[in-house]
Amino acid sequence: MLHVVKQGETLYQISLDYRRPFSMILAANPGLNPNIIVPGQVILIPDLPDKTTIPYSIHVFIAERELELRENNVVKATYPIAVGQMLSTTPVGDFVIVNREPNPGGPFGTMWLSLSKQSYGIHGTNDPSSIGKAVSKGCIRMKNEQVNELASIVPNGTGVYIRPSRRMN
Repeated sequence: MLHVVKQGETLYQISLDYRRPFSMILAANPGLNPNIIVPGQVILIPDLPDKTTIPYSIHVFIAERELELRENNVVKATYPIAVGQMLSTTPVGDFVIVNREPNPGGPFGTMWLSLSKQSYGIHGTNDPSSIGKAVSKGCIRMKNEQVNELASIVPNGTGVYIRPSRRMN
């Protein structure tokens, strides 16, 4: 997968966001000076397929509290979600699923799909009554059976596009 450096990013933070060891990022990018990266620079993220090679994408609409699964840009399913509360909002932007963990424990339900932003993911819940509300610490929360279904369809590397609203899609 290729990552385009954004303003303010460091190589260390990129390695954390993609859950790849710093040394692995350096090894995959020979000649890269880890102390000098600039916006627009392209960094190879090893062991992660490029999202353009995957027919699926996930589109999250915060205001509507909905997640769409698309295949070749055709909506295949729409799921209700919970999103971040006021002081810990769900991040807006373009991300990818970098890894997954079944049965992560605690409040995360039966599945965790890590996003390419450290500490954020799409996950199940041990409180299904929270779906449809702004109650999470910024993650996207789904019913357990629905996040399991989603995880069974989309591979790591799938693009996740989070927008404030459908009107800003």
